[in-house]
Amino acid sequence: MTMRRATGAALGFVGGSVLAGLLVGVGVTPVLAVAGVGTTSAIDLFDSMPEYIEIGDLPERNEIWAYQGGQPVHLVDVWDQNRQELSLDQISDTLEHAAIDGEDKRFRATGGVDPTSLVRSVASVVASGGQGGSGGSTITMQLVRNIKIQQASELPTAEEREAGYRDAIAKTPQRKLAEVKLAIGLAKEYSKDEILAAYLNIAYFGDQTYGVQAASQRYYGKDAADLTPAEAASLVAIVQWPERRDLSTPEHHADNQARRDVILRSMHDQGHLSDADLATALASRPADYVRLTAPQQGCESAVRGAEFFCAYAEQVAQDLPQLGADPAARAAAWRTGGYRVQTTLDLDLNTQQKDLLARHDPATESRLALGATLDTVEAGTGRVLTMAQNKDFDRSADAPATATSLNYATDESNGGSKGFQVGSTYKMFTLLQWLESGRSPDTVVDGTRKARSTWTQCGQRITLDTPYDPKNDSPGQTGPYSVRAATAQSVNAAYADMASRLDLCDIRDTAARLGVHPATGGELPANPAAILGTTSIAPLTMAAAYAGIANGGVTCAPVVVDQVTGPDGTALGGQPRSCTQAVSPAVASQAFAVMQGAFRGGTASGGQTRDGATLFGKTGTTDAADQIWLVGGTSRAVTAYWQGNTDGGKTNLRSVGSGQGGTYAGSRADVWRQAQTAVNAALPVG
Repeated sequence: MTMRRATGAALGFVGGSVLAGLLVGVGVTPVLAVAGVGTTSAIDLFDSMPEYIEIGDLPERNEIWAYQGGQPVHLVDVWDQNRQELSLDQISDTLEHAAIDGEDKRFRATGGVDPTSLVRSVASVVASGGQGGSGGSTITMQLVRNIKIQQASELPTAEEREAGYRDAIAKTPQRKLAEVKLAIGLAKEYSKDEILAAYLNIAYFGDQTYGVQAASQRYYGKDAADLTPAEAASLVAIVQWPERRDLSTPEHHADNQARRDVILRSMHDQGHLSDADLATALASRPADYVRLTAPQQGCESAVRGAEFFCAYAEQVAQDLPQLGADPAARAAAWRTGGYRVQTTLDLDLNTQQKDLLARHDPATESRLALGATLDTVEAGTGRVLTMAQNKDFDRSADAPATATSLNYATDESNGGSKGFQVGSTYKMFTLLQWLESGRSPDTVVDGTRKARSTWTQCGQRITLDTPYDPKNDSPGQTGPYSVRAATAQSVNAAYADMASRLDLCDIRDTAARLGVHPATGGELPANPAAILGTTSIAPLTMAAAYAGIANGGVTCAPVVVDQVTGPDGTALGGQPRSCTQAVSPAVASQAFAVMQGAFRGGTASGGQTRDGATLFGKTGTTDAADQIWLVGGTSRAVTAYWQGNTDGGKTNLRSVGSGQGGTYAGSRADVWRQAQTAVNAALPVG
């Protein structure tokens, strides 16, 4: 919440002669003399200090939302400081009375400074030699101190932050004078309600909790509008000494209760608490009403299975242009917070896919470092509906073998994973170039294994020193095949024959137009081996590329943010969409038809959903069968299923039992079918 300046407020301040009279009149000058500061020096010092400090925007929570049952639902909060700002009308009168009666009874009558209390405070500071002292600061002066502490926390280096903090809390007459001048300025510039609201929103309540709303939720599990007198007084009691009075541990309750009771009696004296209510409040103990509620902070606290998506979406959201013109401005805006980020995640689908992976690709597998993902992308928009992973999410250095912080679905820059060889799923790009060059899917090509030395690369005929001689997956795969049949049966030699009649750079460029790129960055290679998927690519990238074919050749970059709402409630728009016509509609339509063969007697047999939806797709298996893929879907949505070794190992997934009555590779089509069935129900075709 940005505090509005009071209209028509002047910036003029007390002049030197008036200040001298004030200092003499309230008896500050003798105290300053004890500290070695004469009246003239005090005036000079006062005049040299800054005149104005702004309340400004306070760091607060950013909210990340998903969808469930088709409706927006809150997923997690992420924050630099746990704070949720409220306007004064959202805070209970009881809490307002506790703050004023307990901290500054004359708050509404003074101009930001209470001279009598100030004299007592400065005298106490001087008497302690700057090592302590009593209170005496008004709410306005405490707000000044908290603003300076907050400003210190936003300095760029740890050294600067520590120095700024020490300066903000220094117990010296000079610091008190600075607070006086800035408090007078705040009182001229802002209304009493604005100052009180800012104070209640900025104050630190211990246990990494800032502001009365976050404190109410943390300690009582309720909003700041619903506090009893005892609860309100206990919160206010924390502010002066959070290290000993916060309610995070029973050891602090006695100190808190002692101060709470002083505040309650003050509320009674000021007519804000009846005799009966005072008696009831004094008879209670903090243990009677403290209900510690763990703050749901960060993507680690997201619904199980949604953590990896959440971390990716948070990273994307922080860099959206709506937050600022450059990285520094965007980082500052995100740190200040108050944003609501509506993501594209479908929790129903994602949870179903997480459960599938837990059953079929268990994180407890000990024979290999098994990883697996299911990622669903909506065709026509690029919206990422799911990002399920078999491992649990854990950023800690000592994460168990069943957990990781690596997001296997995304690029290295987004989640740390370097991608995985995609095998024959890459054949789609050779097929597209074949069709784009005007060739027929019914043309017959040679499926017999054959070494080839001569290729066309970027318009030039090249001769390899070592001929490329890819083997077929099965010894029985030999002889002539139509392109259609070679695609359904994934015949490597047939695709090598096709690629030898094309330009390797054209195949690479077709893939690139569909958004395909190595997970570690850079350009795709244009060599013979690349046509069979030797490049390591992220599963999300492959899902988005296939979604482009489902969408008539228009590919859309993956999108995870539907809408961002600013701290003031303004809709700022979502993640910028980037959709391009990668291949012609005719070519996309032909490829879509050809790739239906994988589910109709081809390598994805068993993957056909029982809803009768028209499916297209392609399987992929690396030479050692250490990486297994199935990417495909309908004209509405595509799901990429990957499973494989995550540590560079070569354990053959065709020979390792999954515990579900077959091998990991053997269960590929069935797992994908179950995942896509739910997707089809959520996004029916036609």
